Amino acid sequence: MPDFDDDEYESFDLEGPGDGTAEADDSEAELDEPDLDEGDDEDDELEDAAPDEIDFVIAAYREDGQPLVQALQGPLANDLDELIVQLRRLPGDAGAVGFVSLVEEVFVIVRVRGQHVQVLLNDSGAANEWPIARDVADLLNEEIPDPDEEETEPMGDLGILSDLGISDFDMETIIDNLDLSSDQMLAEIADKIKIGPQFRKIADAAFPG
Repeated sequence: MPDFDDDEYESFDLEGPGDGTAEADDSEAELDEPDLDEGDDEDDELEDAAPDEIDFVIAAYREDGQPLVQALQGPLANDLDELIVQLRRLPGDAGAVGFVSLVEEVFVIVRVRGQHVQVLLNDSGAANEWPIARDVADLLNEEIPDPDEEETEPMGDLGILSDLGISDFDMETIIDNLDLSSDQMLAEIADKIKIGPQFRKIADAAFPG
């Protein structure tokens, strides 16, 4: 895995993640405004991915110049803020990269270098279904696509790993390849940044099936 550097990257500042009845004349009766906020909160609540819906959560980093890959706890696939915390705790020489795959359809890449965080979601429409995808949209302050919209785009920084060997164009090409599942996309990305064998070994051992 090539050395991390601090070439151009986006950075984000992280912050610690009635039925009233009243009598009135029929001609002058006023209807109470519905509590839209409460209803919206309920509608916006997304269910966490179940263990069998989490393909893997993997971190990659360098220590003493050597590339290392390790599995992270599955529940981190539901909480971007906590995933960032855990990536920041790794003893990487220049930060760490997290890879999350869900139901072989959705992936999130998170890169943490000190206080600087970059993220990439392969399908913006996933923000309507999965908490971590919604977290990505919130972090980027991006609008969540209409759930009925058939075609959606990646969300975040396509150049998140450009200094490690995968260009914006290559990343977009992988994402656009509908023959690949999300876990296969991440494995191909791992190949391009030269951690493929370790990545596959950890994915198969820690998240079998």
